[in-house]
Amino acid sequence: MSESLSNYLGIIPVNKPEGWTSFDVVAKLRGILKIKRLGHAGTLDPMATGVLPIFVGKATKACDMLPDTDKCYLAGFKLGIVTDTQDISGEVIEQASCFVTLTQLEEAKKAFIGDIMQIPPMYSAVKVNGKRLYELARDGRTVERTAKKRHIESIEITEYDETNGEGKISIKVSSGTYIRTVIHDMGKALGCGAVMTSLVRTYAAGFSLGECLSIDEIQAARDESRLGDIILPLENVFSCYERLVLDNYKERLYKNGVKLRLEQVGVKADKTYRICSDSGELLGLAKADATSDELRSIKNFY
Repeated sequence: MSESLSNYLGIIPVNKPEGWTSFDVVAKLRGILKIKRLGHAGTLDPMATGVLPIFVGKATKACDMLPDTDKCYLAGFKLGIVTDTQDISGEVIEQASCFVTLTQLEEAKKAFIGDIMQIPPMYSAVKVNGKRLYELARDGRTVERTAKKRHIESIEITEYDETNGEGKISIKVSSGTYIRTVIHDMGKALGCGAVMTSLVRTYAAGFSLGECLSIDEIQAARDESRLGDIILPLENVFSCYERLVLDNYKERLYKNGVKLRLEQVGVKADKTYRICSDSGELLGLAKADATSDELRSIKNFY
């Protein structure tokens, strides 16, 4: 089974359990699937749950090049508290009584929709001078961090209790956005502070939460010899690119590194294509280059 899976080119969308790191999920699945070649896209903090795409076999080559980088979350928050981690698991460093109306909250969120500059939190995996920020934070150190441009498509307040300042937001963001920092910064703008109390990723890499499997469901599929049913084709995440099917002759040329002329394959210049074999195998991604008039490989999966 391990040999067949190592040659697999697919994805298992996992519903990450609370308390697990993303690496914990990969390590557990290596044991279940009996394969070392696994990767994941979009790290989730231990307290978070939700969509974590796991790449199987040769699909690990695609972990860092997914075209759909938007992510959606459902996050809980509480006003009047500030912690060192910006979530409820951290040490409380400020606390204040406050009363914020839903109207005030709706008004405050407007400043965070669109392009924003976000400073990554100290408790994060961002590297500064070769050290992870969370390593420095655990040593009691705070360092200057460079603000990064991020995009927030939408923020919807789905629940809010004015009496205790607790609620939930549904938020759609670009890759690399820290939701706890958005909540922290909104609290700062309101003048009372805020902390994230829960986080569920509901969409990532083209997968919704309803498509995800639990660890137990994956183990059951292994036990019942149904792994082929739950591993989704890698090609699914590249569906935004037009499909280009090569016949056997052109496939051999492509695999041998021979540059195919655009006229040979009948494609338009300056477009990216999914390159597939006659049998339906995803060979890779390539761009029709206008300057050289050739099909130039971006990434191969064979």
